[in-house]
Amino acid sequence: MTSRASLPPEPSVALREVLAFDDGGSLRLLLAPAGREVGVRGVAVGDEGPARPLDGCLVLVTGPPASAPEAAGPVREAARRGAAGVVLRAVEGVAAAPQVVAAAEEAGVALLVRAEWADWTDTAALLRSALACVRAGRDEVGAGWTAAGGPESLSALAAAVAEYTGGSITIEDTRLRVLAHSATGPDADALRRSTILGGRVPEWRVAELRRSGMLRTLWTSREVIHRAADAEGPERLVIAVRSGPEVLGSIWVAGDGRPLRPDAPAALRRAAEVAAPLLVRRRLRESGAARRSELALRGLLYGDGDARTHAWSLGVSPDAACAVVVAEPLVAGAPAAGPAPDARALDVAALQAATYRPSVRVLRDGGRLLVLLPVDAGAERGAAALARELAGQGRDAGLLAGAGPVAAGAAGVRGSCEEALLIVRVLRERAGAGCALRAADAADVGPSLDVARVLDAARPVWEAGRGPVHDLIRTDLAAGGELVRSLAAYLDASGDVARAAARLVVHPNTLRYRLRRARDRYGVDLDDPDTRLLVTLAVRLSG
Repeated sequence: MTSRASLPPEPSVALREVLAFDDGGSLRLLLAPAGREVGVRGVAVGDEGPARPLDGCLVLVTGPPASAPEAAGPVREAARRGAAGVVLRAVEGVAAAPQVVAAAEEAGVALLVRAEWADWTDTAALLRSALACVRAGRDEVGAGWTAAGGPESLSALAAAVAEYTGGSITIEDTRLRVLAHSATGPDADALRRSTILGGRVPEWRVAELRRSGMLRTLWTSREVIHRAADAEGPERLVIAVRSGPEVLGSIWVAGDGRPLRPDAPAALRRAAEVAAPLLVRRRLRESGAARRSELALRGLLYGDGDARTHAWSLGVSPDAACAVVVAEPLVAGAPAAGPAPDARALDVAALQAATYRPSVRVLRDGGRLLVLLPVDAGAERGAAALARELAGQGRDAGLLAGAGPVAAGAAGVRGSCEEALLIVRVLRERAGAGCALRAADAADVGPSLDVARVLDAARPVWEAGRGPVHDLIRTDLAAGGELVRSLAAYLDASGDVARAAARLVVHPNTLRYRLRRARDRYGVDLDDPDTRLLVTLAVRLSG
């Protein structure tokens, strides 16, 4: 058996060729002391340990970012072990530390940074795919068959595979969407035509492939699968495209009015190897764009970073009027086990919001849905209409939706989002008191919105205080909260003992006894206006 140490090293690839593979913009070269032609042989993670040699590797340093001076240490260590370059994490809007740049220049290693919206898993996949793609393109596999090139390389691959197999080709992802196809001849069957015209395999065909077990066989096999010609269509070959154990898609070959070549299966196996890095590249480009949009939308809604920059990233004018709608499950913190109807309701609401208007942007943040809605000037109730739609008709939808005010531009989006979140909180409190309102804007909830703001402002003061009311609340809540609930009912009933007792389902004398206990045991006199105000705030803050 040949040991790993005795295997010949992989051929090097110029750093320039690796960077050309990154058409999604997730990597940026800061410094290349040895030039862009420096050879790269592999990818390594910086914390894999000192045993692994780093000769010619691009090393991913997952520790401190490029803006931290302490990142200079890992840069020097990687260079000492023979690395060709180092990749550090970038912090948006913050330059690399001068100490880090100087360390790379002195050591003679390339210095790259990974975009903040990317992650290390995708970066490693991107770099390894780039190396595999360039190496595959160097192989002598026939004229026109190359894995190198620009965005048309999948189409070029489809055309080359068609030539080598004698059939018509479609390259599809795991959702059976057509990513590329060869030219369609005059004798192409109806299924191929409808698949290419629709951009994906028709639903009836997908159902048939599931029923027959063909899809399961495709996703679990590494071999070329043969399907003989029958009354419904010509001879077909198919193979799954894989990156290690992960399935990326598939390549289909259909006889186009002529028999397939005898060596078509071998050509298809080779095509799957060449297609793998191209499909990884496409997936990373799509996921990178989605991640950038999500990061920008999150930053705009929560006020993290420059609002105008985030708006431009989302394709929204920074001066456009916008409102935010927030939807949450009626029952907060519902268990994740079981059928999870709340999650399904949010999924449906996300689809509704995405189709409400082309300019809408939707963020699913855990158990919450946030919608950015660009609106026409003066359309104050546009967000409220969307909130009502998301909450559904009646109580069965299980969602609460709050519409924030219209903001004049990107800088006001955070305030609209905060108000929408506050409205949802008010709706949840009202729902606990039996109110049927499930969607609202500020006008619908009235003074309750200002009360919620006052309570938020008062919370730090209350939590830092002490005295009889604090003692009563803390002690009683620890014992079950019976006295706190009684005080809340009494205050909500404006001091009407009979009405409060009816709400608590106790005798009025029982409630009077509890109120006396609050005075006698804790010294809390509800006849005093200041004490009554403090108790009201304390009860509301305690929930």
